[in-house]
Amino acid sequence: MLGSAPAAEIPTPLFGAPDRLRGTVVGIVITVAAVITRFWDLNHPTDKGTPVFDEKHYVPQAWQVLTGGNWIEDNPAYGLVVHPPVGKWMLAASEAMFGYTPLGWRFVPALCGVVIVLSIYLTTRRLSRSTLIGALAGLFALCDGVLFVQSRMGMLDIIQVVFVVLAFSCLIADRDQVRARMHRAYLEGRITETVYGPRLGFRWYRFTAGVMLGLACGTKWSGIYFVVFFTLMSLGFDVAARRAYHVPKPWKGVAVRDLVPAIASLSVLPMVLYLASFAFWFRSETSVYRYVVGTEIGTGGPFSWVPAALRSFWYYQSGVLEFHAGLTNAAGNHHPWESKPWTWPMGLRPMLYAIDYGPDQCGGSDCVRAQMLIGTPALWWVALPVLVWAVWRTVFRRDWRYAAVLVGYGAALAPWFGDIDRQMYFFYATAMAPFLMMGIALACGDVLASTPAGARSEKRMFAVLAVSFYAALVVVNFAWLWPILVGAPISDHHWNMEIWLPSWG
Repeated sequence: MLGSAPAAEIPTPLFGAPDRLRGTVVGIVITVAAVITRFWDLNHPTDKGTPVFDEKHYVPQAWQVLTGGNWIEDNPAYGLVVHPPVGKWMLAASEAMFGYTPLGWRFVPALCGVVIVLSIYLTTRRLSRSTLIGALAGLFALCDGVLFVQSRMGMLDIIQVVFVVLAFSCLIADRDQVRARMHRAYLEGRITETVYGPRLGFRWYRFTAGVMLGLACGTKWSGIYFVVFFTLMSLGFDVAARRAYHVPKPWKGVAVRDLVPAIASLSVLPMVLYLASFAFWFRSETSVYRYVVGTEIGTGGPFSWVPAALRSFWYYQSGVLEFHAGLTNAAGNHHPWESKPWTWPMGLRPMLYAIDYGPDQCGGSDCVRAQMLIGTPALWWVALPVLVWAVWRTVFRRDWRYAAVLVGYGAALAPWFGDIDRQMYFFYATAMAPFLMMGIALACGDVLASTPAGARSEKRMFAVLAVSFYAALVVVNFAWLWPILVGAPISDHHWNMEIWLPSWG
């Protein structure tokens, strides 16, 4: 034994917000509000009763997954299926409950939207150790147009985002659990038993995060970005925890104690689950490209020793990669509502999902039903100053909360700059929204924390009023956008008033 418990200062043993009862009540209220907003009039809009926008791709595929008997999209009319099956299983489960109807293909996405709002509230509450700040994040998530609209569409993005947000939530909870175990080891005098610090046992939160990341990858390939970013974030948490409790060699401690389990849970497990999601593809006789060995590709060559099924799978995945890589502007792929990632932080180029003109829409001569994917300006237009503040807090104040939020936001945004020529759309930014809501709520918390809670001063009053006014502005802004978020009938004049920027039209 190298020594007893060190006398140096250690972190305050606070793991989560302390007011559990109030936190539970607030969580229930936020969840009820999320259910009401996400499920209200879920049957609209439609294209004469059929799916709108990209629902036209995924909803029929999910229906074929449900009714085809093989749990895979093997209808020859679909050609190359370019997304993994998990998201379409979720849509198929939705359609199994309510049939091939708007409610059928939108019920599970709406449920995912509710879970995302609740998870944002709980995660921010844990990040900030404050139910108030968590409630602000929940309110912002409720009123964000991107999360709202995507929760009411039979598309894959909101399904992937719920897995990403749950993975992030688990890793934040894992951070607290690790520090609680380190604190117990400190009290028991085990911190310096070895220079690497104590073993931390099996970490169920981290394992669950790996499961969620696997499901995210099994929904869309972009989940791999979160696998990389979140693995590094978790390891960073481990280094910080061992340093905080004065482990003699924290970096080596992480390398010896944490590196292999972290990679196994957060990198290997997701890839295993991704492969497992194609179990029905391997089993089906009619899966796309299932039997290309001997037809599309030869049976010989240096990889002839690899089983034919795996070679066929590799050929299929290569075809998917080729499809995505070739979906570029240079190849002639253009869309009127395309946008590039530098426009996403402020939502400068939203998307029109559905529109229908005519007097039959609202009984007047100039009526329109339109649904747009728009980030609530009161939230998205403050993204740049919030990001600057988050970077400043991370670099100069070593604020781990903002660092974690930046990791999630960066994983959702940064990789898209790698191929600017690719055709891109604003709905790719759906994964950015949860972390933006968390970052704004944390910034509001900093405004409130700038003066003591018990101080009765003009500065304190101004801080409270500023945050209250901003929260009210978010709600009012969301209410104003409501008609074009849900496709409600409005006059043509009202429709023009909703279009605030030339790039929105």
